[in-house]
Amino acid sequence: MTEKVVKDIVCSFCGCLCDDIEALIDEDKNQLIETYNACTLGFHKISALSEDHRVMKPMIRKNGELVEVSLEEAIEKAAQILVDAKWPLLYGWSSTSNEAISAGLELTEEVQGVMDNTASVCHGPSLLAVQDSGYSGSTLGDVKNRATVIVYWASNPMAAHPRHLARYTTFMRGYFRERGVKDRTLVVVDPRNTDTAKIADHFYQIKPNGDYELVAALRAAIRGLELKQDEVAGLPKEKILEMAKLLKEADYGALFFGLGLTMSKGKHRNVDNAISLIRDLNSYGKWVLAPMRGHYNVAGANVVSGWTTGYGFAIDFSLGYPRYNPGEYTSVDMLCREEPDAMLSIAADPAGNFPAKAVKHMHKIPVINIDPHYTPTTEVSDVVIPVSIVGVEAEGTAYRMDRVPIRLRKFLNPPEGILSDEEILKKIIAKAKEIKAK
Repeated sequence: MTEKVVKDIVCSFCGCLCDDIEALIDEDKNQLIETYNACTLGFHKISALSEDHRVMKPMIRKNGELVEVSLEEAIEKAAQILVDAKWPLLYGWSSTSNEAISAGLELTEEVQGVMDNTASVCHGPSLLAVQDSGYSGSTLGDVKNRATVIVYWASNPMAAHPRHLARYTTFMRGYFRERGVKDRTLVVVDPRNTDTAKIADHFYQIKPNGDYELVAALRAAIRGLELKQDEVAGLPKEKILEMAKLLKEADYGALFFGLGLTMSKGKHRNVDNAISLIRDLNSYGKWVLAPMRGHYNVAGANVVSGWTTGYGFAIDFSLGYPRYNPGEYTSVDMLCREEPDAMLSIAADPAGNFPAKAVKHMHKIPVINIDPHYTPTTEVSDVVIPVSIVGVEAEGTAYRMDRVPIRLRKFLNPPEGILSDEEILKKIIAKAKEIKAK
């Protein structure tokens, strides 16, 4: 056995894109032995290479059963489905490379379908709010080096982004914050007493769906207005005034928010109000706002779509040019209205996460699934194409949650005959053009 330690690997699990991972590999067997520095979630992503969980051969559904076929046959079938469809939906894109996303946009335009990514069911409201108001942002490196007050609002990084506090915010020693945690104050606002809340210096437990009212009350208190209510969103007035004072006195503050803000009552208006809160706080100190992006390249799905079409998600090409309308061209809404007559899912698992009404329509239409692993979406698919894992078996570029582009390294070879997402999509594009030319 020839062992080798590969350093400076980027973990392609969550939006942190930690770039200090090391892997011990057996070069002779092309196998991973151990990882260092990765959190539990990252370790399981990097080590999820077992054949028990992976799709190893392309498959097409015949007579109700998925049967193994050649890659060429699967590519041709996928292209034929998309070309024949009147309004196909191409969804996912959050756990693949920027290069694959770019190819996906080209394919969507070629078949005149709808391109939507997982932001439509997570941080889509954040994008809408930013489009309305703009926002004060920064890199995670700037937060690490300068922030004195860290706020996690409606997010639980200890469970979803385990190394976020250790690498970028609370515990990390920064250039101007040499003592790390001793130079910072951690504030958590959440309806639940989460793992992050348990280690916070200040935990404000609010009522579910009370975020908008609390932000409005904070803005009033920061501006010196009197709060006439004794309680807002489950917090007594004294606590709200305490929080307002704490935020106003920060030299540099960073507010990170999660899906508890974007997917609760108010949605993008919650984020809009939070942006206004940060704007108010910037009259007293430096404050920035940042969404806690989940999948490792869901930010990239928005950025690549944005620079290509002008829109971050929910993009319709049915008229030959991009149109944007969340609610009309978002995946769940389209499926619930039974509008798409074909669907391509890549780097996502809609059948495992979408509402039952949406999944019910997926059963009625041909579905193409491009993914390394077996998922509930595999079970409703008519074409299944396996791919290599970006950041492990394939190179590519991804955007960290602060929209800093980072190059992902390949350190293992994929199984024989398994191509990357980008290569598969380019083959489907070529075949679709060939079919349309006939």
